[in-house]
Amino acid sequence: MILFDSGYLIIGLIAFVGSLAVQGYLRNTYGTWSKRPNTAGLTGAQVAQAILRANGLANEVSVVATKGELTDHYDPTKKLVALSHHNYAEPSVAAVAVAAHEVGHALQHAQGYAPLRWRNAVLPVAQIGSQWGPILAIFGIMLGAGGLLDLGIVLFGAAVVFQLITLPVEFDASRRAHAQMRSLGIVTSADEGGARAVLNAAALTYVAAAATAIMYLLYFIMQSRR
Repeated sequence: MILFDSGYLIIGLIAFVGSLAVQGYLRNTYGTWSKRPNTAGLTGAQVAQAILRANGLANEVSVVATKGELTDHYDPTKKLVALSHHNYAEPSVAAVAVAAHEVGHALQHAQGYAPLRWRNAVLPVAQIGSQWGPILAIFGIMLGAGGLLDLGIVLFGAAVVFQLITLPVEFDASRRAHAQMRSLGIVTSADEGGARAVLNAAALTYVAAAATAIMYLLYFIMQSRR
């Protein structure tokens, strides 16, 4: 039975502990710098709009507030930069960093950044694979059904590909954010370290998610070869 398989349980334990550690680090880092006002006195919304104007996208991409904490994202289908309420309205170092990062995705979209196109192309299959792949693989192992296990591996493999493509997309968005903030004079030397810390902490969540997905995929592949 899969419930008693030590390998699966070990991966689950590593993933659980790792996720708690990374999320704790992110919240601690974000919490520290969300209380620190940035030198320019700009809110996240103002920073997002300034970067969009500087790149000729002010009339194409909207900036709005969204509910929740750390729910910031860029929606390419609506050309929308959505910032959580605190990041939208507060002039903190964290708000500047997060807003610039999300606009970085808008810049990727406008410039046809290839990994972003690949990620969007894989997304529909990845959504199915992340939900149904592990379930099919687990039942395949439990029932000794190799075909079911292989189908689960293929579907979950699409989700893993999505996670891997996400890494360069997120790192590039942060790189663009740093470049824009420096060129526009949005961050000073006093703010830059905090902005970088927030973005690095956020990037760790994607690295952890990708590492966990890879471990599970390798486990399922090893089970299929038994």
